[in-house]
Amino acid sequence: MWLRCLGTKEADKVVAEIHEGLCGAHQSGPKMASIKRMGYYWPTMVRDCIDHAKRCHECQIHGDVIHQPPNPLHPTIASWPFECWGTDIIGPIDPPSSAGHQFILAATDYFSKWAEASPFREVTSEHVINFFTHNVVYRFGVPRRIISDNGTAFKSTKIYKFVDRHKIDWRANGLAEAFNKTLVKLLKKILTKNKREWHTKMEEALWAYRTTYKTPTKATPYSLVFGVEAVLPLEIELPSLRVAIQNDLT
Repeated sequence: MWLRCLGTKEADKVVAEIHEGLCGAHQSGPKMASIKRMGYYWPTMVRDCIDHAKRCHECQIHGDVIHQPPNPLHPTIASWPFECWGTDIIGPIDPPSSAGHQFILAATDYFSKWAEASPFREVTSEHVINFFTHNVVYRFGVPRRIISDNGTAFKSTKIYKFVDRHKIDWRANGLAEAFNKTLVKLLKKILTKNKREWHTKMEEALWAYRTTYKTPTKATPYSLVFGVEAVLPLEIELPSLRVAIQNDLT
């Protein structure tokens, strides 16, 4: 793969933008080093990414403090994108948003790790059906399975009718995706001022999550869904090789 080699100032700009810029997910240093996928390279890239992540004030405040060794993973198997979704309700969130939202309904595709989420003042079975109809079925097709916890919003006659109509295997077994914690941490890191405006940053947080390298899949959710990496604003300002080549062609 051909890569654009950057100087010191350009490299610093890339690292800062990838970590906390418009599409930044405040990811760890090793994950940031995957920016090679965008077509950039410089000799000290890995070390620079790690050092920058360690210096990030927001990451120091909201990052995880892990005191125990990792346990073996027991993944839920999905055979193709959007075949199986995990869903959960985050909340009640304190403080609520300025618009009165106290909950986030989130869903994650087990295959690609693509995520959808929406804020709500309350979450009822009608909200769940509406969410899955517009955010999942109308966008990605009918899933074969949906996995949720045992929340009351997921257990109602309306939910049963919805899954029966679409022939969906809805399992309430208490499993929840790690995306929930990731989304909350992302919102905390993005919101540096008014904490009650978190609902206005939902799309930004989702975009950052979807374009961030995931260790289990060794890819970004965006690339697994669309077959190509998203063109980020940084690539327009500091043209990556693919953008530069396309500009020359046109």
